[in-house]
Amino acid sequence: MYNNSFFKKILLVASVVFLYSCDKDYNEIGGDLIGENNFDLNKQTYSVLGYNQKTGAIQSNNLEVNPLGIYSNTNFGETTANFNTQLTLPALITSVSTNLFVESVVLTVPYYTDATQLKVNADGTRVYVLDSIYGPEKAKMKLSVYESGYFMRDADPVGGFQQPQKYFTDQDTDFNNLKVGNRLNNSLNKAENDEFFFDPAEHPVVATDTVTGVKTTTYTAPGMQLNLNKDYFKSRILEAVNSGKLASNDVFKNYFRGLYFKMEKSGSSAGNLAMLNFKAGKITITYKEDLASTTGGATTRVKKTIVLNMTGNTVSLLKNDYSVNGGAYDALPNTGNQTEGDDKFFLKGGEGSVAVLDLFDKKDLKGYDANGVLTGPNGISDELDDLRNPADGKKLLVNEANLVFHIDAAAMASSYEPQRIYLYDFKNSRPLTDYYLDVTSNSVDAKKSKAFFDGIIKKDATSKKGLTYKIRITNHIRNLINNKDSTNVKLGLVVTEDIGIIASYKVKTQNANISQAPKASVMNPLGTVLHSGKSTVAEAKRLKLEIYYTKPN
Repeated sequence: MYNNSFFKKILLVASVVFLYSCDKDYNEIGGDLIGENNFDLNKQTYSVLGYNQKTGAIQSNNLEVNPLGIYSNTNFGETTANFNTQLTLPALITSVSTNLFVESVVLTVPYYTDATQLKVNADGTRVYVLDSIYGPEKAKMKLSVYESGYFMRDADPVGGFQQPQKYFTDQDTDFNNLKVGNRLNNSLNKAENDEFFFDPAEHPVVATDTVTGVKTTTYTAPGMQLNLNKDYFKSRILEAVNSGKLASNDVFKNYFRGLYFKMEKSGSSAGNLAMLNFKAGKITITYKEDLASTTGGATTRVKKTIVLNMTGNTVSLLKNDYSVNGGAYDALPNTGNQTEGDDKFFLKGGEGSVAVLDLFDKKDLKGYDANGVLTGPNGISDELDDLRNPADGKKLLVNEANLVFHIDAAAMASSYEPQRIYLYDFKNSRPLTDYYLDVTSNSVDAKKSKAFFDGIIKKDATSKKGLTYKIRITNHIRNLINNKDSTNVKLGLVVTEDIGIIASYKVKTQNANISQAPKASVMNPLGTVLHSGKSTVAEAKRLKLEIYYTKPN
């Protein structure tokens, strides 16, 4: 009894000490306390050299969300975003009966809406505001949907079918050249083709009671809703069932290879661009057929549906035109000035660009041996060497380390701004320690999770335009200082569509400077211009590594 109680007490004390230590570590990196200097912290700033690195064409298949439309940016030119998807069968179909009549073929893809701005009218109808739309509201474009003739493989035969097949942003010509026949969205309603626009209105759905004949109307949330060619789908889908074309998904995906969405200008309209979850889209074929009685009775006329989902392989196809507004970006070299750095960082999503950062000044005139004795150059920045080997022998305790990026307000004055940027280990294409250690979440919007690691845009309260992005790298800096074998790797900075996605996608033409970039950056259609850490940048806007620290007495 006594020994058991004793050990329980020891365990309780140990637990308290452990929890206190965790709480202390957490509070050490608490950013809200830093600004008021409640603990008499010291602050030191260090150099950050950075340059632009374009990705060129980049892998863009099977993204979680995809852009569709035309978007003109004052800094990055005009982007036309097309799309290709395979179709899949949720239920396999082996036979249909006789005397087929197709009532409708409807393609639907939901739009993102802003739940905070939803209004409900007195009659129960709703007024929606679309989210993730960039460009003039209700801008008209020409939308053409074709059967795709391009077969999208699951695996790469060059890699011995061991690797998934990759498709890239610059393959629009390949898919366009293999589109089949005429466009399928041939409705007389021009809002479904020649004058298409992303409509925020909800869709009425009228249902008729089969017994009473009473009609009732319900409404569905906004989304793309296109009536497709009924005769075409009767021939290509329904009349192909009995020949086994819909008996398995492998056979079906080779027979009907998918849909190709092509966007073009409509008259003088500038167009706009929407982010869409095509994998929630589908085609619903509603038809009637005659079923013979199994008991010799009369033939029965029945209504049925076939659903084709958009859950197969997909690819985002991007065409960039820099002749309007994008000349300065187009003129940038593929790789910026790696020696002196660039004045500005041009972060662009999609087929875009990354900023590559080197922390600490490159000057290397001295070094230290294992015993802390001063030696000659050692391939490590003198600034970092001095932090690792302080003259008084007392290592500083890093309470917080930040990179604060100032937005070029003049360049971004009339542009949509990315809501978040992402910093990662550029050399190894993986997140930083601080990313993994941040377990903060957001139940309303998962894209705003990891708020302590940050990277979320800070806006002016009046103008609502972006001012800065801040990213905390406290643990990364602690590791560099406390572990002398830690490598001061290059860091990559990109726009991101989703902070929770950390996978990397391959660039099409790899070289010594870049081989891949974050997948979530490929998903984002926007770009931003930031001031760099070069000495030519005004002091107040210059990027620096800020370290807040205390030293033991």
